[in-house]
Amino acid sequence: MTATHSIRIGVLADTHGLFDPAIPKYFRNVSHIIHAGDIGKRSVIEQLEAIAPVTVVSGNVDGYEQSGFPPEAVISVAGRQIAVRHILYEGGKLTKDGRAFLARMRPDICIFGHTHQPKNEWLGETLLFNPGSAGPKRFTLPRMVGIITMGASLSARHITLKDRLP
Repeated sequence: MTATHSIRIGVLADTHGLFDPAIPKYFRNVSHIIHAGDIGKRSVIEQLEAIAPVTVVSGNVDGYEQSGFPPEAVISVAGRQIAVRHILYEGGKLTKDGRAFLARMRPDICIFGHTHQPKNEWLGETLLFNPGSAGPKRFTLPRMVGIITMGASLSARHITLKDRLP
């Protein structure tokens, strides 16, 4: 891979049935999309699939296996392992199951949702990324999606969605 070529991944979670009309604009040049659970409606995934290939895991409101989507996924993109599950943190702390998941998978990147709180930080060699919630506004938390860029380096950023939809 040359330093001039980078791969962009669109990341979202906690849509709770809402497909924000701004998502296609923000995900326009992504090569893959990851949805980290609490989808709400299958139509959300169908609209994402019209943009790019999608990896999706179910969340607690999806009924996990009843949704037809797995509770965890691991994919390889640009030579990096990306692990996805809905719950990694709860109450501001890494859960016991989340810690075991990270130890078992040893990913370069772990994408998760559930808390609706954006996170972009390193835990040892693993980038932990929660895109925040792209669904209906909840409490004072911002509505967000994320972009992960992989090339010569790895970077992740959050994009704030408008609170009021058109």
